[in-house]
Amino acid sequence: MSAEHDRQQIEQANAGGRVPAVFVHGLWLLPSSWERWAAVFAEAGFAPVLPGWPDDPETVAEAKEHPEAFAGKTVGQVADHFAGLVGGLTRRPVVIGHSFGGLLAQILAGRGLSCATVAIDPAPFQGVLPLPISSLRAAAPVLTNPANYHRAVPLTFDQFRYSFANAVSEEEAKELYETFAVPAPGAPLFQAAVANFNPWSETKVDTEHPDRGPLLLISGEKDHTVPWALTNAAYKKQAHNPGVTEIVEMPGRGHALTIDSGWREVCDTALTFVRRFAGEL
Repeated sequence: MSAEHDRQQIEQANAGGRVPAVFVHGLWLLPSSWERWAAVFAEAGFAPVLPGWPDDPETVAEAKEHPEAFAGKTVGQVADHFAGLVGGLTRRPVVIGHSFGGLLAQILAGRGLSCATVAIDPAPFQGVLPLPISSLRAAAPVLTNPANYHRAVPLTFDQFRYSFANAVSEEEAKELYETFAVPAPGAPLFQAAVANFNPWSETKVDTEHPDRGPLLLISGEKDHTVPWALTNAAYKKQAHNPGVTEIVEMPGRGHALTIDSGWREVCDTALTFVRRFAGEL
């Protein structure tokens, strides 16, 4: 995703005077995975912004042709990239993120950059201690080879089926894989894996920032990649913040809950939460 494209979105959001809603994707997806959400939020009166990670290709087809574009991206680099984009907005935005995008959303909230935040099945930050077996298995395609730290790593269909699409039919899983799945940088998974042993980890979240604002964490009941234990641990770490902190579990849903056929229920849950505070924005 070009810097020019991101700049145009920021300018467009500023021109309308509406509260921006910034959507942050995670690993193995692109900004286009949020397009249906953006339409719903636009209809609700927000100004949607769908920025990419640095050097994101424009399309899934382009991403599959040039996987090297994803290599070497770290959590700190991407967090600073998004902080810079958000800093260009004239109003503090709502920030909504999924998976590693959910971690990035919490990092931005911890810097006081968002007015309300929704983190969906968020990757764990430093201090989140559970290590569920299913999470380790979901990360295995990357973590089993140390050389993947500097590479972009695609998922096979079977790996995608386990880590993303375990709660949908085989037919839908194949459709999601073809439509949305792209290679991803290995570095963030290595960073998350060793975060609790590295005092300088880039996966830190300032859970006590007084201007963090309201935060909702959403957990998919059947998520293999970020199961309830991880999301709930993140909730408990942040529940003492002066801002509103809530958690909800979506029954029967896996890690693909933002893109699969049940996406609208998750979208509406996020929208209902941020609208509660829209009068204060």
